[in-house]
Amino acid sequence: MLSQTLSNIIIGLYLLANQVNATPTHFGYLLYQGFEVLDVFGPLEALNGLAGLYDLNLTIVAETMDPISSLPPTSWFNGNKMNSTFSEHVLPTHTFETAPPLDVLIIPGGNGLFAPAPLLDSTIQFIKARYPTLQYLITVCNGAGIAARAGVLDGKHATTNKAVWDQTIALGPKVKWVAQARWVTDGNVWTSSGVSAGIDVMLAWISAVYSEANATGIANGMEYERHMNSTDDPFATLHGLTDANNSTNPSRR
Repeated sequence: MLSQTLSNIIIGLYLLANQVNATPTHFGYLLYQGFEVLDVFGPLEALNGLAGLYDLNLTIVAETMDPISSLPPTSWFNGNKMNSTFSEHVLPTHTFETAPPLDVLIIPGGNGLFAPAPLLDSTIQFIKARYPTLQYLITVCNGAGIAARAGVLDGKHATTNKAVWDQTIALGPKVKWVAQARWVTDGNVWTSSGVSAGIDVMLAWISAVYSEANATGIANGMEYERHMNSTDDPFATLHGLTDANNSTNPSRR
C-alpha cells in the first residue's frame, strides 16, 4: 500500500511538471497471460520507428515480473487443451505497483482477456487508476474489452475485433460500440479492430500526434500498406456486421 501511495504521489508531481498537451515520450504496454502477439509487436514496430526520431521510453507492465506467455493456461478454459505448446514470452520491466508515470498506455487483445473473474481484477484496477493520468489510451483488438470493464470507455465511441464482437461488447454496456470501423477515435481514446488493425491505429495516431510525414516514413520502412480510412473495415463485412444492425450507437464523431 505504501509503494502504491508513493507511486500516486510521483504520478501527481509528474503531471504538474508536464503540460497535458506535451508530445508523449513515456509509453506503457500492458501485458497479461494469453496476449495476442501481433497486437503487441505490430504497434511496437511502428513505435520503434518513431523512437528513431524522438527520445522515447518504453515500459512493459504486468501484474508480476514473471515472463508473460502468449498462451493462456488450459485451466482458464475448462481443461480444453491447445493444439500445441507453441508460444512466446515477454519479460515485463515493471509491475503495476512500480510502473513509472506514463503518457500513453497501450492495451493489446488476446484469448487471455476471456479469463474468468477475478483473475484480471488487478489489471482492471491498474487501468482504472492510470487512465486519468494519461494523455492517450490506445487499445488493440479485444483489448477494448478490458478497458470497457475498467469503465474508462463508458460514454465513448469504440470498436474491437469483429470475430469476437458479441463477446467483447457485452463487457461494456455503456460503451458506444461502432461495428464498421478499422479504428475509432473519441477524445484521447483510440481503439482498433482486430490484430493487424493495431498497426493501422498506431500509424494513424502517430500521424495525428507527431506528423503524417513521420507516419508515412515509418510505414514505408516497415513495407506496410496502410488502411487510411478508419471507417473501412473489410472484416466487419466478413463477419456480417453493420452499424445499423450491430453498433450500440451508430452515430459517431
